[in-house]
Amino acid sequence: MTRLQHRPITIFTPSDGSASNTNAQNLTVKEVVARLPQEQFHVTMLCEGDHPDPRLTARKNTRLVGWRKHGNTVRLLRHCLFPPPDIYFFPRSGPLDRIFLDTRKRMGLRTALITYIVMAMDEVTGTGLVGRSVREGDRVFGNSKHVAATIRRMFGVEAGVIYDGIDRRYYFADKNKNKDQYDGSDNGKDQYREHGGNAAPVVLYAGSLQPRKRVELVIEEAARLPGMQFRIAGKGPTEKQCRDLARQRGCRNVSFLGHLSSEKLGEEMRQADIFFFPSILEGNPQVLLQAGACGLACVAMDRYRSDYVVDGRTGFLAGSDAELSNCLNRLASDAQLRRSFSQAAVRHVKQFDWDEIAGEWAAVFQEAAAKRHPYRQPKASCFF
Repeated sequence: MTRLQHRPITIFTPSDGSASNTNAQNLTVKEVVARLPQEQFHVTMLCEGDHPDPRLTARKNTRLVGWRKHGNTVRLLRHCLFPPPDIYFFPRSGPLDRIFLDTRKRMGLRTALITYIVMAMDEVTGTGLVGRSVREGDRVFGNSKHVAATIRRMFGVEAGVIYDGIDRRYYFADKNKNKDQYDGSDNGKDQYREHGGNAAPVVLYAGSLQPRKRVELVIEEAARLPGMQFRIAGKGPTEKQCRDLARQRGCRNVSFLGHLSSEKLGEEMRQADIFFFPSILEGNPQVLLQAGACGLACVAMDRYRSDYVVDGRTGFLAGSDAELSNCLNRLASDAQLRRSFSQAAVRHVKQFDWDEIAGEWAAVFQEAAAKRHPYRQPKASCFF
């Protein structure tokens, strides 16, 4: 048996391992890497913040390349070309990815490209390096059945499905919240508050503030329903216009919470009653999974067919803006329906477990490395 058969499989990923980065794609990679068997996988990734995820620093065979003001692409290229890794995982669309793909093709590197697509593919989203990473990928995966179907339809590439999971350190339900539900009468308010409920439903949005997320619709619903509280977690380029719209519409029932850590977001979710997510362009949003884990009934659009929401059982997937409003009305006026959806959501999301998902990725990495390097055979072993 050669020395190469004994050494760990090397993985490079252009993902951020800092503790403060709550971008969904980076959260995915951190959760997977933290669970990969230490002796079998050596992982290199970047770290933009001063404080890396402690699970990564504690993991053997993990290299975190610090982010600096200048020269990052060149520095990172050293780590993914000298020597080339066995796996390049989750390519993005930056200069590093472009140079690596060019070099891989020109020099015939044996690095396996594992592409993970987290957005539905169309003529806009599937262009540039994203499309290239699909066409050139050794293995391609989507984060939902719908995303995988759009990959097959647009590129003719057979894509597998690997879901994201729940970080149960932060996203879990308040077991006392639904013991009793407010029945709409003044006499029931005090009892309902004692059990952790809200006298009037609290609606939460969480995510970036950018055009495709349509946070303006959250403001419009707040203006339409002044008796309810609407809370907006996140930051982004449309924040100013959303704040301006809230002032113009006289919405005193809207709170802008800014960027929240995972811990704080989990707390906000447990204090809310409905998760309202009017975004029109997604893959399979992790935030819907997190909301379901916290026992929130979700209202979202059906155009990306999230597997994290079961329409009519754990929440509503609306086909239009008018349906969004109607679904919100139904949940706002029916405490029993909210309780039913909440309980069903907590049960439904139990299947999305990070330990099992990381095991799926580990098997993919072993298979891809063995295919690119025939001398290395994947072990038929249990990872966890």
